[in-house]
Formats: sequence, C-alpha cells, structure tokens
Amino acid sequence: MDSMWVPSVAGDIINADSMAAPTIGAGCDADEVFRLITGFPTLRIILTLFAVFATSASVAEPRARDLGVPFEGSPGPLNAITDVAGVTVGQTTLIEDLASGHKVRTGVTAILPRGRNSILTPVFAGSAVLNGAGEMTGRAWIEESGMLEGPVMLTNTHSVGTVHEATIAWRVRHGNADAAGYWWSTPVVAETWDGYLNDVNGFHVRPEHVNAAIDGAKGGPVAEGNVGGGTGMTCHEYKCGTGTASRRVDIEGKAHMVGVLVQANYGTRSSLRIAGMPVGQRLQENRIRSESPSDGDNGSIIIVVATDAPLLPHQLDRIARRAGMGLARMGSFAGDGSGDIFVAFSTANAKAMGGDRVLGAEFLENGLLDTLFEATVQATEEAIVNSMIAAGDMEGEGGRSAKALPHDALVGLLKTYGRASTPR
Repeated sequence: MDSMWVPSVAGDIINADSMAAPTIGAGCDADEVFRLITGFPTLRIILTLFAVFATSASVAEPRARDLGVPFEGSPGPLNAITDVAGVTVGQTTLIEDLASGHKVRTGVTAILPRGRNSILTPVFAGSAVLNGAGEMTGRAWIEESGMLEGPVMLTNTHSVGTVHEATIAWRVRHGNADAAGYWWSTPVVAETWDGYLNDVNGFHVRPEHVNAAIDGAKGGPVAEGNVGGGTGMTCHEYKCGTGTASRRVDIEGKAHMVGVLVQANYGTRSSLRIAGMPVGQRLQENRIRSESPSDGDNGSIIIVVATDAPLLPHQLDRIARRAGMGLARMGSFAGDGSGDIFVAFSTANAKAMGGDRVLGAEFLENGLLDTLFEATVQATEEAIVNSMIAAGDMEGEGGRSAKALPHDALVGLLKTYGRASTPR
C-alpha cells in the first residue's frame, strides 16, 4: 500500500504509513480518504492543499503552562515565534513504516522571517555557536553581510543537502534574479540528528516536502513536539522535537516581541532541570542511553530567535549568544558531541533593505538590550520545555523507542518542590 505525506499546519498533523490510514482531524473519514489517495495519486495534491489552507479541527497538544510549569516574563498572545509580526512557520511531518521494515520519522520546518516577502526583502541577522558538532549552512554569509536572505530551514542531519538544493530551486521559481541577472542564493539550513528513531540513511526527505513546508508557512499557532524537522528528535533521553515560545517587552515606552523556535535533540537525563528542579535526577525510568557505558551529550539543538526590535547585525549576534543561557537553564552543558547553533534576526528596518545605494537604519542603543537579552533566555527555556511536553511516545528504526516526559510525574515534582503555578 502506498504511503503519503502532507505538511502539518497550525497544529494539524496529517500522517499516513503503510500500516494504517491517516489521521486527518475531526469530521473526516480517514479510511475513505486513504483509499482515494492510493487509487488516484493526483488527489495527493488536493489533500495537501486542503491541509495547508484548512483550519485545524484537532485538539492542540498540551504546553508547559497547561501543566503549571512556572516561567518568568510575559508571553505574547500565541506564546510562539509567530507573535513577531510577519514571521510564518510551515512544517512537513514524515511518519511511515516501510515494507522493508525501516521506519521514517523525520520532516522539515521552515521559518520565513517576513513571510512571503522573505524572497525579496532580507532581514538583519546574527548567529552564534556554543558547540560546533553540527551544521548550519549560510552562516558564513550572515557573518559577512549581516543579513539573512530567505527562510531558515530545519531538518535531519543527512537531509541538509536535499533541503539546501530544494530551497534554492524554490527561490528560483518564486523570486526575481538579482541586479547581475543571477538567482544567487546561499540558504540557511540547520540540522539535528534523528538517527535513533529515523531511518536517517534512507534519505526520505525530498524536494516536494521542502516545497510544502515553505509554501504552507503561515502565522498563527505553531505545532510542537513530534512535527516537522523535530519529528524524530529526542532530548534529555525523552522524546522531544519542535518547540516555541515568546516574550513581550517594553523598551522606552514601546512594545516589542521576542520569539523563539527550537529543534531540540540534546542532553543527558541526569542533567535535566525544569523550573530549576533537578527533574532528571528524580526521573530515571525509560532512559534511551541506559545501556551505554557513556553518558555523554551527543545530541544537538538549533535555536532560532526572532524579534521586531530594531537591531543591527552585531547586536543580533549578542542576542543569539543569549539563547545558550536559556539552554543552560535546562541543565545542558553543551557536551563535546553536541551541535548547539543559534541564529537571530530582526524584522525591523524593512525599508533599509531597499535598492538605494545609501541606506539608513534604526537601532536601539546598546544599553537598552538587557530586556531583550532576558526575554531571549526566558523564551528559549520555555520553548525547549514545550518541545518536551508536546511530544508523545514514539517507536522507530530498529525497534528503538523514546518515551515522552511523564506529565503526572512532572506535576508531582512541581508540587514537591513548591514550584507549581496555576495552569493557564
């Protein structure tokens, strides 16, 4: 039986594999739709478009605040990176059991800083590397130019090449040539390793999956957990994946937003801390590395920080570095085998990206950045916890499995340590 994929949008996840019909939300006959798809391949396109534009009828996964996990700072209305006006997110989720016995547990996440306008109008950007056992293409050009051109793409380690090429092809199809007549492009594609649960050497991410993630990017709520590039990821030896959060700040009487999206796949169990509690030391069951003599940190995390505050590239480098402090709050020590790479961008100063030879840009005085630094740390911490709370148990390649962080046990520890807040 054929399999199919479609992007996950606004919390709606549509997956199918060779063993079962897809789950497509309330009010739909999944078995009938699946028969139609396998009998008429062209209907895949129709269903993909339906997934992109339809309003989700499914129930969103719980988030950390739903369980009473306390956090500092004031989140935006969605508590997501899309609280930064203009930022859109699209995700393609691939979950498939192949006839060969291999398991596909992977996907693609696309973050467009200016939505569709990202094609022609770059953003000021900066980046930082806490530990370099990973990859983020295009970072050298960010350092050189101070600009991010096009989307930020997240996927698994062995699909970087496919995603990179497909993103360039998408840019050629949808944008205009530059002044020299070329469609020059060096996209940002970042990765984490999902080979524990995913058939990573099967190279299952294809150009159409990249196109669907970019074309399906939209504002609004962002699906978390086992979705997009985070589908097959684990962190602190629990199932993990994609997570997001935001903070609203006031600077000189003006409101600004900081949003964070993470693809989390790092950390040891014993080091895990949530809301300052040594959670990992208290919850030792179902460790995925318990059979290994080494308790090293061999995972990675990609952190994307967005803000509408007017900042210059060197200031965004400083913002990106602060993402590492949010990671440290979770107990990460950025182990030798961990790729911890961060990118930050500002959606302000769109007019400064015009075609004039002499341009002007607004920016905050350095002494005003502390509020943004703190917001970045807070939102990064919460985005990582959200990625764990939203994730569910998953079985994958080679019969391996990863269990989700047990919500009841976490709530119990919050109460034991006097850290529980009122669930929102």
